[in-house]
Amino acid sequence: MVIETDAAHTPGGLAQPSVSGPAGSLKGPLAFAIACFLIWGLAYGLLDVLNKHFQETLSISQADSAWLQIAYFGAYLLLSIPAGMLLHARGYKFGIVSGLAVTAVGALLFIPAAGAGAFLPFVGSMFVLAAGLCILETSADTYVNVLGDPAKASQRLNLAQSFNALGVFFGPLIGGAVFFSPTTTQALGGATRSIQIVYGLIAVGVILFALAVWRARLPETGLSDHGSAEGDVPALPLSKQPHFVAGVITQALYIGAQVGIGAYFINLVTHNWQGLTSQQGAFMLSLAAIGYLVGRFFATALLLKIRPRALLTAYGLINVVLTLVVAAGINIVSPVALIAVFFFMSTMFATIFALGTTGLGAATKRASSLMVMAIGGGVLLPWPMGRIADLYGANVAFLMPAVCFAVVAWYGWKGAGLGLKAEAK
Repeated sequence: MVIETDAAHTPGGLAQPSVSGPAGSLKGPLAFAIACFLIWGLAYGLLDVLNKHFQETLSISQADSAWLQIAYFGAYLLLSIPAGMLLHARGYKFGIVSGLAVTAVGALLFIPAAGAGAFLPFVGSMFVLAAGLCILETSADTYVNVLGDPAKASQRLNLAQSFNALGVFFGPLIGGAVFFSPTTTQALGGATRSIQIVYGLIAVGVILFALAVWRARLPETGLSDHGSAEGDVPALPLSKQPHFVAGVITQALYIGAQVGIGAYFINLVTHNWQGLTSQQGAFMLSLAAIGYLVGRFFATALLLKIRPRALLTAYGLINVVLTLVVAAGINIVSPVALIAVFFFMSTMFATIFALGTTGLGAATKRASSLMVMAIGGGVLLPWPMGRIADLYGANVAFLMPAVCFAVVAWYGWKGAGLGLKAEAK
């Protein structure tokens, strides 16, 4: 059995009818929506580079630098449901443009934050930027899902998510080339000016794109609360659906592991690869992002032949082993193992999402919204991992993601089948 990753279950809990029409007439709106994935992928790719950059330029600890990740994913935790409500009330175009506008404001706030020369203003700016990205992601993810033939929704989402991975790839490349290059930094006028220029350009680009979206003709579809991806089959309360409850917990832990790994990636590889600079570490993070992108395509092909639960279990166990190798602190081997972790993380979010929202009937929408809130699990690991890294070294901190991947493997093996009939497993 093949479970569509998140074709029927979208951020904000919006499982909706598709927009139909001639294929040519939908290409433009689809291109606008997919371009949004590149934007938040780029923003996330820069996030992990900033973490290391502020450690060096502001002399903050690894634990304190984690507040960037906490601000970023805390915005998702707090605003996923309100973003879904906004989308229901005002439609796709308004949701996308609003998300872009708030994102641009957050990027512009980096300019005075850099001028202040303190870490806290950057944390506040990151929260505002992520709030915009949360609104944008809720709107664009849902729009891609409904924009065309329902049977091809998963193909559209996989295409869009590939652009997201492309943005994650470019983020560390840009950050590494600008923030960790003394020559480039000096040419731009110093560390402060380099941040102001990068985020100022991002703000300008996002504003121009928002204006283009606002002027574009984007078809709307019904945003009714009636119906669901699973039909109106009666379902037990979500609190009494053990596979869903376990899915939300697993998703939160997985996101926590992913975010913690990204946050301390550069610290780990520079510590375990003699002579490697922070700039080269940032470039290696881009290499890991390529593995994530390739892994997504590879997993999509595997799901045509392998049950999602089996694939999730296997990938979870493989990443337990890989993160233990990382924690062992083996020169060169540990960084290579960490890059491989990204390949096997590639399918986890979508597969957990789909398994956790299976068989919920009319409760599917609300369940999807809560699953998106689990992205807020990104706040769980960065600070404790940073504290462990400060006290005992970056390698030891990676024991925490190993535990999370063990939970992911358990969910694929047992958790996703809790409370479901045999035929639903």
